[in-house]
Formats: sequence, structure tokens, C-alpha cells
Amino acid sequence: MLGTELSKMRCTRIEPADKGVTVNDQRPATTSAATTPSSPAPVAPDHGSAARLLADRARLTPDRPILGERHGDTWTTIPASDVLARVRGIAKGFVAAGLEPGAHVAILSRTRLEWTLVDFAVWTAGLVSVPVYETSSPDQIRWILGDSESVAIVVEQEDHARRVAGIAADLPHLGQHWTIDGGGLDDLTRLGEDVTDEELDARTAAVHGHDDATIIYTSGTTGRPKGCVLRHDNFTGTVEGAAEAMPEVVADDASTLLFIPMAHVFARFIAVMSVAEGVLVGHEPDTKDLMQAVSTFKPTFLLAVPRVFEKIYNSAEQKADLGGRGKIFRAAADTAVAHSQALATGKVPLVLSLKFRLFDKLVYAKLRDAIGGRVRYAISGSAPLSPRLSHFFRSIGVLILEGYGLTETTAPATVNRAAELRIGSVGRALPGVEIRIADDEEILIRGVDVFDRYWQNPEATTKAFADGWFRTGDLGRLDGDGVLTVTGRAKELIVTASGKNVAPAPLEDGVREHPLVGQVVVVGEGKPFVAALVTLDRDMLPGWCEARGISPALSAHEAAYDERVLAAVQDAVDTANGRVSRAESVRSFTILDTELTEASGHLTPKLTIKRNVVLKDFAADIEHIYSGSKVQTTATPVVPGRRRSRA
Repeated sequence: MLGTELSKMRCTRIEPADKGVTVNDQRPATTSAATTPSSPAPVAPDHGSAARLLADRARLTPDRPILGERHGDTWTTIPASDVLARVRGIAKGFVAAGLEPGAHVAILSRTRLEWTLVDFAVWTAGLVSVPVYETSSPDQIRWILGDSESVAIVVEQEDHARRVAGIAADLPHLGQHWTIDGGGLDDLTRLGEDVTDEELDARTAAVHGHDDATIIYTSGTTGRPKGCVLRHDNFTGTVEGAAEAMPEVVADDASTLLFIPMAHVFARFIAVMSVAEGVLVGHEPDTKDLMQAVSTFKPTFLLAVPRVFEKIYNSAEQKADLGGRGKIFRAAADTAVAHSQALATGKVPLVLSLKFRLFDKLVYAKLRDAIGGRVRYAISGSAPLSPRLSHFFRSIGVLILEGYGLTETTAPATVNRAAELRIGSVGRALPGVEIRIADDEEILIRGVDVFDRYWQNPEATTKAFADGWFRTGDLGRLDGDGVLTVTGRAKELIVTASGKNVAPAPLEDGVREHPLVGQVVVVGEGKPFVAALVTLDRDMLPGWCEARGISPALSAHEAAYDERVLAAVQDAVDTANGRVSRAESVRSFTILDTELTEASGHLTPKLTIKRNVVLKDFAADIEHIYSGSKVQTTATPVVPGRRRSRA
């Protein structure tokens, strides 16, 4: 639809004298000219407004269903032509409401199809959208609406409207709001009935690719959220590149169920790409009802953060334990992992192949049915995924395509291709994107996906770039094929008292694989050894107790001090330690008698740990671990350091 300009960009890998490496979407090609750090960055063609993605889809396949609407256990679909008509009606309402071209309109809602309708209506009317997480506190909403100078807001529920009304006096720019559940979108459509098609088309046509499309505020793990300004060509260029990189995922029969917050760039980008490619999209705002929604909608691919895949696996294991089939499940899981690892070598031994076929009938088929029976691919991002989980899901028939990107890169900068999956990596750069590794191993990115600037924050914008390359703050390495592996985050690296650099993510991921573990935060900056703060998964605790004959089930408070629970967490720590060097291993841990959640202020909406907040709030627990016991400097875990007294 958008032409083939981006697909023509092919850059070779440099053979550098230092650690700096530049790659583009394809493996090094002898017919391509080498890209050097001083060469021009890829530029996306000017396709105008990203609203054209929907208009083009409706023109090409007007009858193709692109949105699904849930009614209990059934779904109805909406064809592209009807979606476009609804979007244009809302857009005309914005025009009739007096919103001038370029004005900022906020959207505060859970994940639902109206989110996409409003988003495209904003673009169609020549406006700029400002997403707000529906879980945001009044103070967070005040900051985002005030800093962005939003003049209007669309909210989902009356509760959201009351939250906004309570801070409206502090927001001089905010003049209008509409409530989705209160019929606000219908009101907008009626309001715009006198706006002509020609007037609306002129608003859309006046938008260029380099114009602002949205301001997405970062999660704020390191202070006040910054407004990341993405242009229309960031979306159109990245959509084209991602679709080219994942043709199997967005094939003609493709469908997906969105449940990640639409305010997050990951879900937002997938929603936009799905519209452009004609993918049928359903929405489920309540993650507690996710499995039922998946089983009825039957998507062909999913996108999720790693914690979702961990929960699917852990729930299946617990269900097997409760049914007396725990040993069978774990044997099947080990076989699945071994089978996937053998596939990577190109040869699966006969005995392993026979075991795999047996477990496919006994275990894997049931897991596939539990997630709808049609899921072939899953896209994982925002945090590292355990290689063991990736191997497991590949063997049961679901390829998890792990990718890498940030809000500042319009979500994906790299992704694993289905035909060349490299488990443990985040794949190669998308078409139109270049990756470079700096001398200090920081990942640098430039290309069609890189954001324009931070809203009204030139100082932060300047700091974010080095010679035209976006500084991600993440560390990584590139292999000879241009495949990127993320090794850690520069700001999260722990330097122990002995000078050992420790990346916390691999340890945290390993411990969190245990079904009883909720969250893990590895600590040890300036300390003699590495330790961890652990929370329990309170949803999994009752089943864990039942499977082990612990009756009545332990309360969350009791479990934090129970020796059986401590032993189980110790097993998880030992397993994770087996994957790292002795100097990097967790020597001690404490189980926190609480949860780390978004509501408690310790997780971002995408379930990323706010490490600095955790370190501050649990400073006493950390200090207790390093309380001076002589044996704490050995590799033997210290029981007193694993828990606080009950006093």
C-alpha cells in the first residue's frame, strides 16, 4: 500500500576497527554499499498522515473484517469500510467541536476497540493524540495533560471523567471531554453531521509525514515521565518494515487479541499495523478473563510481555500438579525444551523425537487448545524472555518472536524472523532501521522508527542523541549476521564491592520461572555479594499448597515465613544460579511480605520494575541482608538474611 521505498534499503555490516557496528534489515549483501557511522540515516517516504493506513485498507478490502467486538462468549466483526465510516464520523465531530489542526487530544481508556476508533479519528482530523494509562493517578493525569497542553480528552468511564474533573482547575488548556460509556462518541458523530467530506479530507491531506502524530509519555521509572513525540512517518515507515519482516504473522487469515494497555507503544503499534495489513483485532481489557477471551476469539498470534508467558506456563504446571500429573508435565516440558534445542542444531535424535510425539498428544495439544488452538506466533517485548520458555513454546507449536525497541523507536527496532529464529536474541533490525554498538557496548539506533524529540524538553532530547544516533541506555552485542542480543541496561548494571559487573535481568528471569515467585529484584551495588528481594505470586499460592497437601492453605503473610516456601524459593534461586558464574550468583534473598504492583507504585503499566523506587522503599530489607554475618560472604544462602522477624 505504501510503496516499496523502504524495502529497497539494504545496508551491509561494517567490519569495524572498534566495537561500533552498523547493520540494517538484511544480512550483509555483497551488492550493497557499506554503511558508515557518518552516512545519512534512512528516511521514510512522506506518505502523509498515518490515518491513510485505514483509508487505504478500506479502499483495498472494504469487506474484510478488521475489528472484533465481544458479546460474552461470542464475537461480531466490523469490516474495514464500516470502521472507516465510524472513524470519519468521530473525526468530523472533533472538527465541529472547534479543535484546530495540530491540537492535542488525550485518550484515557482501557484496551477496547473504541481506542483504535478515536486514535484514527484524531489523526483523520489533523490532531495529535496523547495516550494516558487508565490506571494513572490524578497527579499523573495532571502532569501529562498539563505538560502536553491537551485541549480535549476522551475517557472511557464516568470514574475517569470524575478523576479528570477533580484536576480540571489546574489545566487551563483543557476545554472539552467526552465519555465513551456515556455515549460521547455518538455525541461527537451527531455534532459533526454538518462537516462535509471535503472539509475533513482537507484536514487529513494537510498532514505531512514529518508532522507530529502522538505524544507518548514514558513510564517514568527514573522520574517525571517525558513526552516522546512520534511523527506520522514513524508509524507508516515502521509498519511497512515490520510487515515485511513478519509476513507470516500478518498473513491474510491473521488475527490477534490485544490485552496490553493501548496507551503503551507496543500495543498501539500492533493495533496500527493490524489495521494497515487487514489483521482482525479483538480486545480484552480484563486480564483475569484473558484465557476465556483467547479461547473464544481464537487468534493466530498474540503479543505480550514475558510475564504473561510465564503465567501461562506456571498455570499449566500447577493444573497438572493438582491433577496428579505434575511429573508428566515436567517431563513433557523438559522434552519440549530439549526438542527445540535439537531443532536448532538441525538434528533431532530418534528417541527424543518419539518422546516428543507422545507428549504432543498427552500435553502439548491441550496447551494449544487452551490458547485458542490457532495461535502460531507470539510477539514478546519490553523485557527479556527466558530462553527456556521460548524453547518450550516453540516445541508446542508457538513461535515466540522476541523483539527489541522503546517508545522512542515506535516500538520495534529489531525482531526475530520466523524463518531464522535465534532464541536468546532479539533478532535483526527492521527495514529502514540501523543498529550500532558503541565502544561502551550501548545500543544505538537510527532510522525511520526513531522519534522526533521530547515534548518541550530540548535538554533531554540533546542528551538522547549522539551524532544522530539515539542512545537507548541498553547494552548489547551484534553477531556477524547482524542479530542483536541485549545484555543489560546500563543504568541497571550492578557493580559489587569486588568490581564485578552483574546484569540483574538474567537472574531475575530465572528465579521468576518458579510458579510461586511473583517478582524478583536483584541487589548488590557496592556490596560484597549479590542478593535478591522476592515476592510471592498470591494467585498461585493456594494451588501450590493444595498440590503439596498443605491444609489449610497458607495465607500470603504466613507463606513469607514458612520454611517450605523458603525451600521452594531457594530451589528457584539455585536453578537461576546454575546459569551464571559464581561471582554473579545470588548468595542470599529475602521474601517480602507484600506485593510489588502498579498500584503500590513499584511497577510500570507494562509490568516493568521501578528499580529505584523498590530500592528506596525496601532499603531496610536490603540492609538486613547485608547485616554482617560472616557466612554471608560465602556461596551458602543465609537463612536469617532471607526473612525479617515477625516483630
